[in-house]
Amino acid sequence: MNKSNRYHILRILLMGLIFGYLSESSFGQQVRSAELQEILDKAGLSGSILVYNAEADTYYSNDFDHAERGQLPASTYKVPHSLIALDLGIVEDEATEFPWDGEARAMPQWERDLTFKQAFHLSCVPCYQEIARKIGLDRMKDYLSRLDYGQMDVHADNLDQFWLRGNSRISPMEQIGFLRRLYAGDLDLAGETLARFREMMVMEESEDYRLSGKTGWSVDQGVDNGWFVGYLEKGGAVYFFASNLAPGPGVSDAEFLEARKSLTMEALRVLGFL
Repeated sequence: MNKSNRYHILRILLMGLIFGYLSESSFGQQVRSAELQEILDKAGLSGSILVYNAEADTYYSNDFDHAERGQLPASTYKVPHSLIALDLGIVEDEATEFPWDGEARAMPQWERDLTFKQAFHLSCVPCYQEIARKIGLDRMKDYLSRLDYGQMDVHADNLDQFWLRGNSRISPMEQIGFLRRLYAGDLDLAGETLARFREMMVMEESEDYRLSGKTGWSVDQGVDNGWFVGYLEKGGAVYFFASNLAPGPGVSDAEFLEARKSLTMEALRVLGFL
């Protein structure tokens, strides 16, 4: 790159910083939405809903400060976790079976034989703890470095739970950054791995849209931390989302479990994307 080109690029970056076109987390524009805050207020939830319109290179949120704040990934970590398992051949494809050993589990839906896809969407913690132990500490750390997924704090003594409790953190903005790279195939993984997982991640498909995503919920030191992350494909456009929410007083566990996805879908409709 010659001196003239370097000067031109530096000038563009400087002007962007002056006029607010750039932020620490993204080159996209940011639009604060009071309507998204109303959605959370009516449901008695706090946190942030973050949506990225790829075509317009624009982010929408009720709270960008919160969207930059790191949280435990909870079961949203099953996205990179699944990619690692597929890439290593620990699981062959979405139909790979995880037999139930008959022991009682925390959730009744986990007390049966599950395919890899079912284990993913049902957030089967024992299934993924088994995968983590098969991956091993060194390979887990290597893949996390390659994938650049938040700031995971993984050691020998927390290998099968570091995404559920402790000091691992990822922000909604970082979640969307990772999902954008996943969607674009811009991850240091085999192309077959990416293709297989993107199909496995699909939750809903109709004539109008295709929804891919993952929920998550952790309770660490009494702090509820709920997620719904993914992307919506509709009419040739793609919209990425990362909602990180917490229940307010009077919100039941059942209501909170359902709200993570339903409020995100409502936000997509309010923004005119669904």
